[in-house]
Amino acid sequence: MSRVGKKIIDIPSDVTVSIEGNTVTVKGPKGELSKTLSERMTYKQEESTLEVVRPTDSKDDRTVHGTTRALINNMILGVSQGYQKTLELVGVGYRAQMQGKDLVLNVGYSHPVEFKADEGINFSVEKNTKVTVEGISKEQVGAMASNIRAVRPPEPYKGKGIRYQGEYVRRKEGKTGK
Repeated sequence: MSRVGKKIIDIPSDVTVSIEGNTVTVKGPKGELSKTLSERMTYKQEESTLEVVRPTDSKDDRTVHGTTRALINNMILGVSQGYQKTLELVGVGYRAQMQGKDLVLNVGYSHPVEFKADEGINFSVEKNTKVTVEGISKEQVGAMASNIRAVRPPEPYKGKGIRYQGEYVRRKEGKTGK
């Protein structure tokens, strides 16, 4: 039994959800998201709640049930509150700066690394070492933060690199002499 899929989704008063076939569109104060989901699921919408119902108890339907419910809930949270990920730059000379809407990183390479802001994504930089990625799509925010982190992942010997805020980097001991 899918425990996630059985939960009823609460819809805030400032968010509207419209379902046409298997396309779900969510509009809220921060923007609008639309996604085409599994055509096997059915949706029961009341005034301020939405329930995802699966047709059978087959393994395929159970797996898609929880995922579908989670995707709709993430869209509702995104248009009402938004999502953000914070990254920290750790290392001597590592810094980030804004160039218009784009992000420029200096992380030990011979050239700066630029990131263009996708539609719906905003960057902000604090103290040259903290980068915040904000947006309404959880998927887009996570992917952009992951791409930024991949430029210089944290290394275990000195701990230098780009890491998520609060991420623990396990440190290794270096070589010992004879």
